[in-house]
Amino acid sequence: MFTQLGSKHVTLDDLASTLGISKKTIYTFFNNKEELVTASLENLLNQYKKDIDGIVADYSNNPILCVLLIYKKGFEYLKHFKPTFIFGLEKYYPKAILFFNDFIENLANNIVLQLLKQAQANGDIKKEVNLEIVVNVYFLRIDKLVFKKNNLFELYPKDELFKHLVVYNLKGIITNNYSNSYFE
Repeated sequence: MFTQLGSKHVTLDDLASTLGISKKTIYTFFNNKEELVTASLENLLNQYKKDIDGIVADYSNNPILCVLLIYKKGFEYLKHFKPTFIFGLEKYYPKAILFFNDFIENLANNIVLQLLKQAQANGDIKKEVNLEIVVNVYFLRIDKLVFKKNNLFELYPKDELFKHLVVYNLKGIITNNYSNSYFE
């Protein structure tokens, strides 16, 4: 409900009614709404992190494919977010937005950057490419890009956004000897 309607727009009464419990029951587990919003976001991002770990474990021998699959899965998660959810976190829930931002930065600057460095060491990415710039320009804040004034998920199909924001950017830095089905 938080991601679809915005965390500020969903009251604890709404949530209790949807869950078929009393508001008092919610307060048994959470001291306030910010704790609940943060815990909900942590749960969602932990699910995504498990997906990421599975992708890396399954495709560790192909780091570029790992990056593609990580962001493809990320687009599946982001598609369910409404811009009001992210804006609400930024405005009303400092602990939740801190957790979200830390997750995004860790994903880009640790996981994706390391995978791209591995691909570059393997000879699959051009040697002259500065991977830190690539990560900062193309991968660090995709959420900010898709949730600008107009929600790009409402304007374009998810697959088209994925191609333009991820596939085509990676395609520009790979060497001629690398290929996978996304680049054909």
